[in-house]
Amino acid sequence: MYRLTTDHWLNTSCNCSSPLTNWSSERDSLQLPTFTTAAKVRVIITFILCGVSAFCNLAVLWAAHSDGKRKSHVRVLIVNLTVADLLVTFIVMPVDAVWNITVQWLAGDFACRLLMFLKLQAMYSCAFVTVVISLDRQSAILNPLDINKARKRNRVMLAVAWGMSVMLSVPQMFLFHSVTITHPEAFTQCTTRGSFTVHWHETAYNMFTFTCLFLLPLIIMITCYNRIFCEISKRLKRDNLSSSEVHLRCSKNNIPRARMRTLKMSIVIVLSFIVCWTPYYLLGLWYWFFPDDLEGKVSHSLSHILFIFGLVNACVDPVIYGLFTIHFRKGIRRQYCNATTASDVDNNTVISGSFTCGSLRTKRDVSSASPERFTLCGDSKAEKDLIQPSPESFT
Repeated sequence: MYRLTTDHWLNTSCNCSSPLTNWSSERDSLQLPTFTTAAKVRVIITFILCGVSAFCNLAVLWAAHSDGKRKSHVRVLIVNLTVADLLVTFIVMPVDAVWNITVQWLAGDFACRLLMFLKLQAMYSCAFVTVVISLDRQSAILNPLDINKARKRNRVMLAVAWGMSVMLSVPQMFLFHSVTITHPEAFTQCTTRGSFTVHWHETAYNMFTFTCLFLLPLIIMITCYNRIFCEISKRLKRDNLSSSEVHLRCSKNNIPRARMRTLKMSIVIVLSFIVCWTPYYLLGLWYWFFPDDLEGKVSHSLSHILFIFGLVNACVDPVIYGLFTIHFRKGIRRQYCNATTASDVDNNTVISGSFTCGSLRTKRDVSSASPERFTLCGDSKAEKDLIQPSPESFT
């Protein structure tokens, strides 16, 4: 890539700006960018991740919508995080891929400002909704008797999370703009060049964004789960279970099994967020404070890899839902079974008119027996869950 935007990887991220402030002093040595092999690989992988993330996250929304009887507050949190992941999928990923293909910015000044705002807002929403999930799990474990207030509390926290993600992204619309140079040839880029009077202003803005986008959410999440683990340890020490009924409904640490399952899911979601984005942000910190050291020691391929690794987080979340959330799996299985049954009915009707009555009768029979309808596509465990549902739902 080119010298003055050697951190084009930063420019294509959502939380920082491109250091193009040296254009005027280095015009003689300026090298315009090219569509390198590393960039080509990045584009291919980004489009693949975009397709996978879109399929998985839309499947989660589909499963959540199909199971209209279950409206737990945890499900609302999962749906909100899925929507945030879809923003990353349909805004961050395509813009990054197309920008790498075109190398320069061809969409104009308004699109530059708008898309930089949307990219940062998508990243903020993912981080903040993940924080809301952590706070919800902390309240569920530390204050289990306040479960009736959880829905209202989460509604307020989600509103604050989405509102802050929009508010903190607004500066992007004023900092980013389209800049064109004529030497050594006409070249246009979406950048913050000229928006900061001195370099440390830009560094301060990047650090503020890094703190709000990653560091502060990380501290909150670590604090929440540290308090959760301390509480679980206390309960383990005073393990005074006596009744067999409690044993059936609770795990060994006197916490309902469904609640523990949701806690494990939220922990994995937080860990995936930390693991996927930490390397990229550490590289960003290195660049902001020691740009000269970074220039000759880190290849552009590494920056491409780390940014792609961060995008994987949007694909991992729906997989985590599927592994830990039984009801999402049942919802997808139920929809698949219904679609298969409807397809079989239609096929029999088309093949022969004599099958019409039998097909309709079969459809009514399937509809009237819900356990049998689901176990056609499920295993023995699913059958047991449907006939004898667990007394605990996700909380």
